[in-house]
Amino acid sequence: MPTRREFLKQTSVLAAGAILYKNNFAVNLLAKPKVIILGAGLSGLAAGKILIENGIDVTILEARSRIGGRVFSHTIEEKDKLVIELGGEWIGRSHERILALCKEMNLELINNEFDDRLIYDNKFYQPSEWDYSPEWKEKFSRIIADYQTMTDDQKKILDKMDWWRFLMNNDISQKDLDLREYSDSTDFGESIRFVSAYAALAEYAESDENNEMDLKVKGGNVQIANALAGRIGNEKILLGRKVSSVDHGSAIKITCSNGEKFECDKLICSLPTYSMSKIAWTPGLPADKTAAINELQYSRINKSATLFKERFWKDEAFSIITDTLSHYFYHASKNQNSPKGVLISYAIGDKADILYSFDKTDRENFVADSLEVAFGNVRDLIEDNVNYYWGTDEYSKGAYALYGKGQWFNVMPVLKEKMNNVYFSGEHIADWQGFMEGAVETGEDAAKEILS
Repeated sequence: MPTRREFLKQTSVLAAGAILYKNNFAVNLLAKPKVIILGAGLSGLAAGKILIENGIDVTILEARSRIGGRVFSHTIEEKDKLVIELGGEWIGRSHERILALCKEMNLELINNEFDDRLIYDNKFYQPSEWDYSPEWKEKFSRIIADYQTMTDDQKKILDKMDWWRFLMNNDISQKDLDLREYSDSTDFGESIRFVSAYAALAEYAESDENNEMDLKVKGGNVQIANALAGRIGNEKILLGRKVSSVDHGSAIKITCSNGEKFECDKLICSLPTYSMSKIAWTPGLPADKTAAINELQYSRINKSATLFKERFWKDEAFSIITDTLSHYFYHASKNQNSPKGVLISYAIGDKADILYSFDKTDRENFVADSLEVAFGNVRDLIEDNVNYYWGTDEYSKGAYALYGKGQWFNVMPVLKEKMNNVYFSGEHIADWQGFMEGAVETGEDAAKEILS
């Protein structure tokens, strides 16, 4: 059975033709089409960079007033220039395309690993004071080893159950199950009851020991988007252009909500599925693609960033998994020079919904209450709080795609399929699904397909 990466690679068939190799990509000698890309997130920008480098006429239409999409760096403290990520946070050491881009564009990567503490049943534990039971650690090691020899049919059966049920079927203890819920749901943005067991197991079996939570870009991950835009040319990226209709007949005609019209030969749609569903497509999308768009949900993640006057937690690699609504705290200003510091509460699912409903004062009080068992009263140290809830984001209605049971082998391939001269990209159809790496990889794949 292929890995997730191999499976997804096999779903793309590149057209044959007379080709010229430039920058390791195939360029069609017969014609250079005009290409429009929908979305100036990392996927659309990565596609645009390759096309521009190969002499293709490219225009990128972006509905937001900024580039980056779900990569959203924010300066929370101006004087000391403390930058936090309200969107995409981590780059993994196995993320080859992002790492290569950062090297090519001279972007400095800094360590973004953490040592998890735990708040459980109103008690605080240091990293060395808690762990899964020896019995479960041994059993889970066997599960990871067995994954390597799973057949196609076994993986498809696994995809039909959720991760919670899989763990229960393997006789996990209640405390170990609780710890996996708090930890794993941080990865997927929803309770493990909603995640495909195959998608979950594949992620843990194919990722590094930190589950790719390793690095970030110094100065903010938006520097990747800025560097890509610089290579493309900012004049090629039109902001505030929300697409309302796409006619993809013999010639592709695009209309924006402000009345502007564009035409092209080929189109790359790098939008999340919610935005795709709001476009009037003519001819209409195939029934199976419409069904796939409607089936796929995106994770509800709320990032509540609290600025403190001092870093009372002392350790730069500070983080806490909690059984409270705050869910997971981590040091968002790690390796940034300032006496002040930022802890982000990263809440998921129903917890995120609840925290989003709080006003700023309530959020600050709740953060202080959540930290009290570990540090006592820290209310007087709070200087500011900034909140972003991806569940209500105007364009994505979620942070990243969430593959539920029965969806990895059925929904994703349909979303990936091209349609006439319309190509699709985005983290939701990537092997590294949920990561910036996946966005870049699928954007590059779409560009390569056009160039072939």
